[in-house]
Amino acid sequence: MKVNKESMLVYAITDRHWTGEKTLEQQVDEVLKNGATFLQIREKNMPHDELVKEAVLIKEIAKKYNVPVVIDDDIYAVIESGVDGVHIGQKDMDYIEARKLLGDDKIIGMTAPSVELAKKAEKLGADYIGAGAVFNTSTKKDTKPLELSTLREICSSISIPVVAIGGIDHSNVRKLKGTDIDGVAVISALFGADDPGEATRELVSIMKDVVK
Repeated sequence: MKVNKESMLVYAITDRHWTGEKTLEQQVDEVLKNGATFLQIREKNMPHDELVKEAVLIKEIAKKYNVPVVIDDDIYAVIESGVDGVHIGQKDMDYIEARKLLGDDKIIGMTAPSVELAKKAEKLGADYIGAGAVFNTSTKKDTKPLELSTLREICSSISIPVVAIGGIDHSNVRKLKGTDIDGVAVISALFGADDPGEATRELVSIMKDVVK
């Protein structure tokens, strides 16, 4: 399963710290059932074996909704769980090594916070890029927000899908209209909401206007 621009519209990223009384699988089901188009499992402190088990469960949920699933950084968890691919940052595993291990059929997304890195990612063969952080974010406190003009230039410089990431929620996402992004990647805006399903439906509706 490869990606297209439409599958980037609402790119949900998990964080079990927001689950509360629900399980991560229950939250994922709510988010996907209500329109999220892509899912990244990003559980930085989860032991590898536990991550693999979680990914196997989530993969089955995502299959119901025909939504691609990638794991953040852990190539071997991708191989062992059989999910659709991996997302790697600039400090994670080298793309060529990742592609060699995963083969041509798996999705490899890359973080690319500049025009130069976006072009390089496309040239290497990345399936999509995540560009940001576009707003201040508690997830990566040392990150300076990406200028929206730079985001626009990234989008116009490459042909693979671009998803904006970093500090995005329902209150600021409309500011991204006109940048030509294909979608937004969000964590707390969905998984931190009182009703993740409703939050997803609202964001999907907003994003259909943002990407026009």
